[in-house]
Amino acid sequence: MNLPRRRVLQLAAGAAALPALSPIARAQAYPSRPVRIIVGFPPGGPSDLLARLIGQWLADHLGQPFIVENRPGASGNIAMDAVIRAPGDGYTLLLVVPGNAVADLLSEKLGFSLLRDTAPVAGISNGPLVMEVNPTVPVHTVPEFIAHAKARPGEINFASPGIGATIHLCGELFNIMAGVKMVHVPYRGNAPAVTDLIAGQVQLMFADTPSSIEHIRAGKLRALAVTTAERSEVLPQLPTVSDFLPGFLASNWFGVAAPKSTPPEIVDKLNKEINVALADPKTKARLADLGAAPLVGSPADYGKFMAAEAERWGKVIRALGIKVDL
Repeated sequence: MNLPRRRVLQLAAGAAALPALSPIARAQAYPSRPVRIIVGFPPGGPSDLLARLIGQWLADHLGQPFIVENRPGASGNIAMDAVIRAPGDGYTLLLVVPGNAVADLLSEKLGFSLLRDTAPVAGISNGPLVMEVNPTVPVHTVPEFIAHAKARPGEINFASPGIGATIHLCGELFNIMAGVKMVHVPYRGNAPAVTDLIAGQVQLMFADTPSSIEHIRAGKLRALAVTTAERSEVLPQLPTVSDFLPGFLASNWFGVAAPKSTPPEIVDKLNKEINVALADPKTKARLADLGAAPLVGSPADYGKFMAAEAERWGKVIRALGIKVDL
């Protein structure tokens, strides 16, 4: 059957006027298949635990599996690169750690940036690091440790999970503010660093709470202070480092980011659901067990938070000329 030319043009114009899928419909349809959450560290660490906690909530409430995929290596940069290169369709997410925010400041060869090349989705948690020593170190307070270290320049070793990690930068900031000279000993992750601290191979570490709290309670490590502005609910007996070094501040925070081109309506949907999760009493209790508090806010709020952290630690990186060969 031959249609009149005018009728063909009318049909074509009508079809062109219909969007393939409106933004609202696209957000309502998301997710329609499994979503990957890429974690840059091995299973069992705080980033992995948080990814599984939030992933399970999202799966239960959005109706599709949120699969945690561990891609350890290069201080989280392998995972970040994988997410940045992924399609911006909401089906590949990054579990963000503090080191991701400063990775491009540590190496000119990196070629990508968390702040430039990802879309902030939501914060998850924010908590203290714990300043802790091997019990053979004859100190029980931060002032005693400072005096001990000043009397032994270059003889006190502090551990970290790698160059450029917040735990490393925290130790360097302490060197600057306390006027001491500790030697940095980088490890390939938190677990071996804590193991050597317990064994006495190193003397001090600014450790994340989940990896050390049981060792503190068992007397295998001695905690001196926490690095946040306020005391920790998990270790309320500890003072803050800023009680002795005013202005000293460091935290261990985590969140979620997506490829830069991810549609805003999908980002907003994930953000709202994650914030609902963070308001849930069971989630809040689990975070408290890990020594952290919910990091709630909009995507823009989380983006500003990450930028502020990158700027603050960037000053330490630039002042000391810290670089990493990739």
